[in-house]
Amino acid sequence: MAAYTTHPAQPSTDKRWKLVDAAMRRTGKSPRSLIETLHTVQEAFGYIDEEALRYVAMSLRVPLSRAYGVATFYHFFTLKPAGRHTCVICLGTACYIKGSRQLLEAVEKDLRVAPGETTADGEISLLTARCLGSCGLAPAVVYDQEVAGKVDANSLRKRLHDWNEQARSRHDA
Repeated sequence: MAAYTTHPAQPSTDKRWKLVDAAMRRTGKSPRSLIETLHTVQEAFGYIDEEALRYVAMSLRVPLSRAYGVATFYHFFTLKPAGRHTCVICLGTACYIKGSRQLLEAVEKDLRVAPGETTADGEISLLTARCLGSCGLAPAVVYDQEVAGKVDANSLRKRLHDWNEQARSRHDA
């Protein structure tokens, strides 16, 4: 029986696929490099869509179900494009006790989105994390990759309001 040696064609002519292919080549296109390759896709494109999952699975010779399982298990990976801004609310024990659930409920109500969703205008994505490792700052929120501690509903709403004002300014310009 001949070994499977053909490599699937890149999903598009987008040059970012060359980065993904280079990452797979560095690891010998080993199934063990699935997480590293998915990280590369996430970094290059900002999210991992079904087309990317299929390409990576075929290239690394892993079942699509395994690639999907890994991509949905780790909170770092997202299957949809993120908004211009991201708001990640920690729901770890310390943050939860200090009121992160109420912060989440306020954002859901104000933005009319659930965790994992992006506002209709594509401006803000709401995410949650099991633990940010910043328990001394509880409740902690990550605004565009910047950790903020001891966040209260007023400061959270102000940040979201500022982001929305910036969006309006861009659209009006």
